[in-house]
Amino acid sequence: MNTAVTCRRDLHQIPELGDQLPKTTAYVQAHLEALGLLVFTPTQGSVCAYLNADKPDTVAFRADMDALPITETTGLPYASAHPGKMHACGHDGHTAMLLALAERALERRAELSRNVLFVFQPAEETTGGAKPICETGVLEKYRVSRMFGLHIWPNIEKGRIASRPGALLSRANEVDITITGKSVHISRFREGRDALTAGMEFLRLAYEMIELLPPEERRLLRFGKMTSGTVRNALSARTVLQGCLRTYREETYRFCREQLEEIGRRVARETGCEVDVHLNEGYPALWNDEILYQEAAAALGADAPLTLEEPYLATDDFSFFLQRVPGVFFFLGAGSAPELHAPNFAFDDETVLPAGVAVLEKLLFCMP
Repeated sequence: MNTAVTCRRDLHQIPELGDQLPKTTAYVQAHLEALGLLVFTPTQGSVCAYLNADKPDTVAFRADMDALPITETTGLPYASAHPGKMHACGHDGHTAMLLALAERALERRAELSRNVLFVFQPAEETTGGAKPICETGVLEKYRVSRMFGLHIWPNIEKGRIASRPGALLSRANEVDITITGKSVHISRFREGRDALTAGMEFLRLAYEMIELLPPEERRLLRFGKMTSGTVRNALSARTVLQGCLRTYREETYRFCREQLEEIGRRVARETGCEVDVHLNEGYPALWNDEILYQEAAAALGADAPLTLEEPYLATDDFSFFLQRVPGVFFFLGAGSAPELHAPNFAFDDETVLPAGVAVLEKLLFCMP
């Protein structure tokens, strides 16, 4: 069994969350130190390794390491040994492939045209572990001029990669609307301020607003949770709406944010309730560098990516790295595997992982 498969199955058994990854980072660090690489920890829960080939610039590769708070139902012999935690998004595979690439980089060190920085990051699923790594200045310190990452993805041909130049993944912002009214018995409803009705009006206006944008401007605004009130015979004093905004262009994001804030002010005026509109920072949209994408596609030859017609309304914090350096992010096909984040997510690691390592190796050794 090759390195990638062995490491993936080891890591699959020890899933950890956020940036609290002691077993995972210990495993990764031990593997890298055994190769003789310079290994360091720029942030909580991260591991980086540097291979100095005495070149003027550096290529970086990233793998995310964190898992999800999901109870695994795969029945695999190497299933999670941590109750309530599971690698249901392929991060164990990403980490394993990068460990295998580090081995190949050492074996072929004399052929390197650039130094190599291997970045293993935490908290992709939660707080965006890529951003604090960027803020340490590690990319600048090691003169990173380009960066690559990939993500295992169902419903793409097994072992094939897919991507597109330009926009690939959307910006993601969590939207929280808190409406405070005044509760009274429904027999005296005119004396109160109905936070439930105000929430319904906010929702209606928000969905009308998002449709004002041109059809070709890809975006998404949906609220998945609404809580309000305490009993059936009293006005609600508090409504909370929780949703997600997905956009690609900064101008579109600013328009939506400003419109949501204006809707909040309008609902407050009309209902007498207090309306608080909050959007978190979220992850930026992920844009592949178009020139580097074409160079990578040419270098990959027969492994060149399938070109996606449209970007996805999904997100990944690899976008923070691409705000610092040119880079490309790929999807690695898992075929008809279950959906990501499902408790039965599994994939054919003996086919998918070697294919992914082969792609990474070409990006390392075949790029101009």
